[in-house]
Amino acid sequence: MTNASLVGPTVSDFESARDVVGRVATVTPMESSRYLTELLGAPVLLKCENLQRTGSYKIRGAYNRMSRLTDEEKSRGVVAASAGNHAQGVAFAARELGIKATIFMPVGVALPKLQATRDYGAHVILRGNTVAEPLLAAAAYAEETGAILIPPFDHADVVSGQGTVGLEILDQVPDLATVIVPIGGGGLISGVASVLKQLARRDGRQIRVIGVQAANAAAYPPSLAAGQVLEIPILPTIADGIAVAKPGLLNFEIVRDTVDEVVTVTEDDTARALLVLLERAKLVVEPAGAVAVAAILAGKVAATGPTVAILSGGNIDPLLMQRVISHGLSASGRYLTLRIMLPDRPGQLARISELLAEAHANVIEVLHTRHGVGLQISEVELNVSVETRGPDHRQLVVDVLRAAGYDPQFD
Repeated sequence: MTNASLVGPTVSDFESARDVVGRVATVTPMESSRYLTELLGAPVLLKCENLQRTGSYKIRGAYNRMSRLTDEEKSRGVVAASAGNHAQGVAFAARELGIKATIFMPVGVALPKLQATRDYGAHVILRGNTVAEPLLAAAAYAEETGAILIPPFDHADVVSGQGTVGLEILDQVPDLATVIVPIGGGGLISGVASVLKQLARRDGRQIRVIGVQAANAAAYPPSLAAGQVLEIPILPTIADGIAVAKPGLLNFEIVRDTVDEVVTVTEDDTARALLVLLERAKLVVEPAGAVAVAAILAGKVAATGPTVAILSGGNIDPLLMQRVISHGLSASGRYLTLRIMLPDRPGQLARISELLAEAHANVIEVLHTRHGVGLQISEVELNVSVETRGPDHRQLVVDVLRAAGYDPQFD
């Protein structure tokens, strides 16, 4: 990347944005992780944007964009569409700048995100079941009312605001070798990658930038392979904060020129990452914010020196957290649900309990029924959920039951 071919903000733009963003955003902590360091074989540090005001980095780009509006534009108000983090960022920035904000959100938005957006003073309109419908509604509202549409990622001011994360990372980890960044539409990674690559080139050094997408919402890999922005169908994903069907146009150009690699992670990878962050780092992170750590756990990142994983947000619905923790325990081999067909005679349930106790498996839940599909008259179905200590212990539990003549079935 040469100065002549530079796309998007310059270093001076990012530094100017830092002065603006610093009025509202905090310099978030950089926490080291011994567990991830041992796993990767290089120092791993966590950039905790989950501890940012409003719970994510989004406040940076929103405030930077809105602070640069003219007085006349501010008087017209702003409008945005989001399922959560961008909504809260825009609502907070609007309150700080004295601007009227209207936010379109999907009908099924998590209650904590909806309430937080309203608490910041925004007028919230629920529309549709996916983020696509609120986006269309917001654009139509801007056209009809003259309100200024604040995009979540595809604008130079938003990119330079998000890129202030990169400046902080370099201040906190001067010998940075690799940074791992979650990707949705590309606002965060385009800002971080652009400023880090420009500064690395100026200093005659190398910094690797790796992007991470949820496998069920990965628009960047096919777009980069095709050399143009492509729209993809979005499959269900717990990482709803980065479930974006199409890269931003400006963001795509910057990512194409500055990002070294884009990898994907599965739902199980992400659930495991949330569990690791809770247990090992004592950090509450939303699924989209945990995909950088998921990439390390999944072996998608090679060790090259001090590595920073950006935790981009912490706004997780407690009900979703409950489900994700259960899923993460299962994906980590620490939670096992067995389906066992038993003869319908006294003592069988007690025998299974004895075998599980011998295998040191802790029983969490039991369902014993005579009404399962496909059961013989002389059979009962036992569904039992147990805690295990990992994949090896999980296999031991199954082996103990099979050695006793039972045929446990499990996913």
